[in-house]
Amino acid sequence: MDTPLDELFAAHHRDVYGYLYSLCRDASLSEELTCEVFLEAVRSIAGFRGESDCKTWLFTIARRRWFAWLHSRRRQPQMVALDELLPSDQEGPEALALSAELQARVRQLLEREPPRTRRVVSMRLEGYSFYEIGLACGVSESSARVIDFRAKRRLRAALEQEGFYER
Repeated sequence: MDTPLDELFAAHHRDVYGYLYSLCRDASLSEELTCEVFLEAVRSIAGFRGESDCKTWLFTIARRRWFAWLHSRRRQPQMVALDELLPSDQEGPEALALSAELQARVRQLLEREPPRTRRVVSMRLEGYSFYEIGLACGVSESSARVIDFRAKRRLRAALEQEGFYER
């Protein structure tokens, strides 16, 4: 005989998994988050007031799990943008001076960009995903990627012209 929790799982685990997969496009992560959703549902079943459908309640939990996972990822800053601009074979005091000068110039060039572009690039340097950047800036994830790419391309071109960066 199935318990009500078994019935809840049987009735909705595919939908919850599908919803999470649509967000992350990663089967193993979707499975892991689906398990977390149902564990949280078991823990908080007493708080479910029945004002919405069970599926809606589970999707709300799933959305919160997804955002929590995204939030945990952004804690690791990604300094890829500046690393890409620096030649990797330089060492010593000259390289450090050039690096400091380059970083100052990159900040100056970024100040010339529109506010939204500065925000996208800054958030990316802080480790935010393009999905999170899109939400924060009111653009799609794809638009956030394009804004970041074009800004980097403009920075590289300006730095190449000034002799900081060679292809």
